[in-house]
Amino acid sequence: MKRGYPRNLFRYYSFYTGGFVLFLFTLAVAEYMGTPEQWIGWIFMAATVLLYATIGFISRTSDVDEFYVAGRRVPAVYNGMATGADWMSAASFIGLAGTLYQKGYDGLAFVMGWTGGYVLVALLLAPYLRKFGQFTIPDFIGARYGGDLPRAIAVGGAILASFTYVTAQIFGVGIITSRFLGIAFETGVFVGLAGILACSFLGGMRAVTWTQVAQYIILIIAYLVPVVFLSYKVADLPLPQLVYGEVMQRLQERELELRADPAQAEARTLYAERAAALERALDTDAAGAAQRERMLRELREARAKAQPVTPHAEAFAGADAAQRDDARRNFLALTICLMVGTAALPHILMRFYTTPSVRAARNSVFWSLLFISLLYLTAPAYAVFAKYEVYSNVIGTAIAELPSWVESWARVGLVAVEDINGDGILQLAELTLNPDVIVLATPEIAGLPYVVAGLVAAGGLAAALSTADGLLLTIANALSHDVYYQMINPAASTRRRLAISKALLLGVAVVAAWVASLRPDTILSMVAWAFSIAGACFFPALVLGIFWQRATRQGAIAGMLVGLGVTLFYLIGVKFFAMPKWFGISDLSAGVFGLSAGFATLAVVSLLTRPPDARVRRMMRELRYPRLPAETVRTPVE
Repeated sequence: MKRGYPRNLFRYYSFYTGGFVLFLFTLAVAEYMGTPEQWIGWIFMAATVLLYATIGFISRTSDVDEFYVAGRRVPAVYNGMATGADWMSAASFIGLAGTLYQKGYDGLAFVMGWTGGYVLVALLLAPYLRKFGQFTIPDFIGARYGGDLPRAIAVGGAILASFTYVTAQIFGVGIITSRFLGIAFETGVFVGLAGILACSFLGGMRAVTWTQVAQYIILIIAYLVPVVFLSYKVADLPLPQLVYGEVMQRLQERELELRADPAQAEARTLYAERAAALERALDTDAAGAAQRERMLRELREARAKAQPVTPHAEAFAGADAAQRDDARRNFLALTICLMVGTAALPHILMRFYTTPSVRAARNSVFWSLLFISLLYLTAPAYAVFAKYEVYSNVIGTAIAELPSWVESWARVGLVAVEDINGDGILQLAELTLNPDVIVLATPEIAGLPYVVAGLVAAGGLAAALSTADGLLLTIANALSHDVYYQMINPAASTRRRLAISKALLLGVAVVAAWVASLRPDTILSMVAWAFSIAGACFFPALVLGIFWQRATRQGAIAGMLVGLGVTLFYLIGVKFFAMPKWFGISDLSAGVFGLSAGFATLAVVSLLTRPPDARVRRMMRELRYPRLPAETVRTPVE
């Protein structure tokens, strides 16, 4: 690495940050002077995507090391920033605060699981994978366990987890572009796809890395600005992380007022009557499959709206023992799945191949946690302030006088209003807010300048694009490097390998955009599925492959197949075929069963088969111990 490289990077990104702040100030002045809101939305979208595309073009490369692992010369602090952007996807930026808004304390499983996962990465995986070198996670699986079959299974797991994850990101891009560009959601998905490809198509990991650093700066500014405004507006102190507890007390008082309001009770009664009517209609078995599915969805919604407004702690205390046990099991299961999923996601683990040394890989985990914590410590405050604004200033308003943001987001399909009791006033049960809308709509809900709403949209776009870039690159690299180069044509030229990688990246991106346009589920649900798949498939094979010499090729093959198979069986069965839940665990935590089965299968099969040979034992010693006698040190994979 050049000696001045990190200093130059600091100077470049300092100028970039200052330029972005100046850009925000200019747009704020333009809004004050009367620039239409739609123009501001277009300017935000166009300017940020053009910026990322420019970085991607400047970082174009035809060098294999640069394309796959950014030349292994990314300093720890910048790798931590890029990992933070890669990690803080549309799920974290758009979905996390919305889930906390909707589920309260239960949503903290996402914060605990994702944060705890980085502890596992730092302790169990990152240093050893960096010392191993090479390019991908299937590279490690293939070298540690030998043969093409373990590598092929790892490729399949990487593609499945990454494809599920990238579909959620493109879905988030579609929401943002459709709302702020005023276009149809299905069109917005493919418009956003163009921005994703512009960042990663020419430069691979090199372009993705430096684009993600730029995206992190935008997304963290975009996330903090609105909630700091809200904190000052509601609590007279611009430190949301410190004052949202006080606002939560006010929110609980408002919830008790709403529960005692006769109009609110009337609306809940009418929804309870609707639920009873739907139950009777379902008992007749006269409806077709599609109609029954629609009626079941409406029944779930009606039951939820019929519930009284109850603070979370009070609701938990009032639940029966079985309900409390179910809640605890689901909380713990989801936390475990998110932790091991974090530690096994291929696009995150690939980032630690890009650092110059093992020490830098470990340090970059620290920086990643620091940069990520800025968002995660703020998400609960975001949820509390947004809920307080909705309950205080939106509920109880005349429906004819609702603010414009309700209609705007209703066109995207994320907000719905129904005057079920016909009084012309909005009751809480009559308002439906999708969790994915909370962060994006909060600036408008709070009456902040539209430039702040545009900033949040740009931040959400940066979060989705940064993660989508890393995921698409993971899928393309798995197919081009692990399948084509390692298994089909080891003599392929560098030019041919990179051309195939780019072609596959384009093809996978288009398919993922098409799936996202079908609106499979909420962003956070799709992301949770991806974590379950990755954790069950990879975590046992990676951890035991590093720390247990007795783990064998046959054990790894069986463990990955069983872990992945059990997870998919449970996820698909519960989500799409109404299969009874095991121990009350939801489909979001399907990986907890696959993880257990994978560990057990790998261990039992390994003990029943011949131990690994001397080459594998030597490789493990080289990975785990920093210094060995000179005659024993050999490169694990030539």
